[in-house]
Amino acid sequence: MVQNAREAVAAPIAAVVEKPKLETRAGSVGSIVFMGLLGVGVAFTAYGLQSDVAGAGTALALAPLLLLGLSLLIALGFEFVNGFHDTANAVATVIYTHSLPPMAAVVWSGVWNFVGVLVSSGAVAFGIVSLLPVELILQVGSDAGFAMVFSLLIAAILWNLGTWYFGLPASSSHTLIGSIIGVGLANELMYRGGSATSGVDWSQAAKVGQSLLMSPLIGAVAAGLLLVVLKFVVANPRLYRAPEGLRPPPWWIRGVLVLTCTGVSFAHGSNDGQKGMGLIMLILIGIVPTAYALNRAVPDSYVPEFLALSHVVGQALLEKSEGAKEFDGDPRPAVTDFIRTRQPGPDTLAATAKLVGEIAGTIEKTGSLAHIPVTKTQNVRNDMYLLDEAMRRLEKLGQPVFDERTRKEIGGYRKALGNATRFIPTWVKVAVAIALGLGTMVGWRRIVVTVGEKIGKQHLTYGQGASAELVAMSTIAAADMYGLPVSTTHVLSSGVAGTMAANGSGLQWSTIRNLAMAWVLTLPAAVLLSGSLFFVFHQMIAH
Repeated sequence: MVQNAREAVAAPIAAVVEKPKLETRAGSVGSIVFMGLLGVGVAFTAYGLQSDVAGAGTALALAPLLLLGLSLLIALGFEFVNGFHDTANAVATVIYTHSLPPMAAVVWSGVWNFVGVLVSSGAVAFGIVSLLPVELILQVGSDAGFAMVFSLLIAAILWNLGTWYFGLPASSSHTLIGSIIGVGLANELMYRGGSATSGVDWSQAAKVGQSLLMSPLIGAVAAGLLLVVLKFVVANPRLYRAPEGLRPPPWWIRGVLVLTCTGVSFAHGSNDGQKGMGLIMLILIGIVPTAYALNRAVPDSYVPEFLALSHVVGQALLEKSEGAKEFDGDPRPAVTDFIRTRQPGPDTLAATAKLVGEIAGTIEKTGSLAHIPVTKTQNVRNDMYLLDEAMRRLEKLGQPVFDERTRKEIGGYRKALGNATRFIPTWVKVAVAIALGLGTMVGWRRIVVTVGEKIGKQHLTYGQGASAELVAMSTIAAADMYGLPVSTTHVLSSGVAGTMAANGSGLQWSTIRNLAMAWVLTLPAAVLLSGSLFFVFHQMIAH
C-alpha cells in the first residue's frame, strides 16, 4: 500500500490540465433572482424595524431615521464585502477540482452562508463587541459612539476592498479586530491624556488575536498531515495528481469536496456573519434604545429568578468588601473606574453590590423588562452591561474568592444579565444573512484564482482540496462553538499551502510572501486607518 501511494505521487498526468471556466456569468435570470433577493431583504428589514419600533411605543423623526438607514447600509455593506472577499476560499477547491461548475459552487456557497447566519448562536457577535472601549459602548448614541461605529466599519471595508483588488486573501476577522483596537487607542489618546493601554481590553484582544494567529498554522500543519495520512489509507493515483481535463473526481471524493465546501460555507456564515450582527445591535441601541436596549421578549417568569439571584449576589459581594459596609453614593463611577483601570479599589465590591441592588429595585418596581419606562431603558441596559463587565473582570482577577455554590449563582446571574441585554432580532439575522449570501456571488473570481492557481506550482489535486477543506470546516466550526472569531481565509489558504508542501508540489514563494505580508500588515493598517477615521469623524460630528 505504501508503494502504491508513492507511485501515485509520481504518476504522470494522463491528460492536459484545463483550468475551470471562471468567466461564466449568471445571466439575466441570475440577475433577476439576485435583485429579487435584495429587494426581499430590504423589505423584511424595513418591516422588522418598523414592527419593533412601533411595539416599543415610539417613533423615529426624519434625522434619526436617515442616520439609522446610513448606519445599517454601512454595516450590511461590510458583510456584503466580507461575502465576496472571504467565501471565495470555500469554493476554490470544488471549482479547481471540477467538482462543481463555478456558478453552481458560488450559489451553493451563498445558500449555506445564509443558513449559517440564521442558526448562529450570537456568542461571536458579543465577543467582538466586548473588545470595544466600555465608555464608548455605554455612550453608543453619542457623537463619539457614532464616530466609533462608522470609523471601524469603513476602515474594515476599505482594507478588504484593497486586498481583494490585488487578489490577496486577507482576513476580514483580522481586519475588524484591528479596526476595533484602532478606535480604542484613538479614543484613549484623545481623552485620557495619552494612557492608551486602558482604551483596549488587551486580555480579550489577546484571546481573539491568538485564535486568528493560530488559524494559519493549524490550517497548514493539519491539512498537510491529513493529506499524508490520506495517501497511506487510500492509494488511488487519481487523488494525488492534477485533474484530467475537466473530468470530475471519483464520486466519493467529489461528495467529500462538495460536503466540505458546504461545511466551510455554513461555518463561515455562522462565525463571520455574527460580527456584523453585534455592530448592528450597537447601532440600534444607540439610535432606537427604547426598542433595542433591553430584550422585552423575555417572559415575566424571568423577574422572580433574577431578583432572587440579585439578592444572593449582592450579599455575597458586600460580605467580601472591606468593612462589609454598604456603599454610600452613586456606585457607577467606582465601578467604571475599576473597569477602566482593571485594578479593584477599596470600594469596588461594595459599589458593585449596590449597583446589583439598584438594578433589582428598578425591575421589581415594574415587574417586567417590557414595562420599564422608555425613558429608563438605556440607563438600565448601561447599568446591566457595566455590572456584567465588572463581574467578568473580577472573575478573571480571581477576586474575591467565593465557594462553589456562590460561583454558580454568580454565573447564573451573569447569564440573566446577558439574556436581558444580549439578543439579536430575527430580522437582523435575515438582513445579515442576505448581505453575506449575496456577497458570495459577486467579485469572487480574484480570490479564487489566487487560492486555486497561485499558491502551489502545480494544479490543485482532489486529495489536496479535500484535506484543506476538511481542516477549514472543522476549525471554523470548533471556533464558533467557543465563541472565537477565526479567519476562513487564513485557515483555507494556509491549508492549501500545507497540502502543496506535503504533496511535493512546490510553492509559489512570491504569492506566499504577498500573503504573509497581507497577514502581517492587516492588523497595523486597520489600527491606523480606523484610528485616523475615528479622529476625523469625531471632529466632524462634534462640530
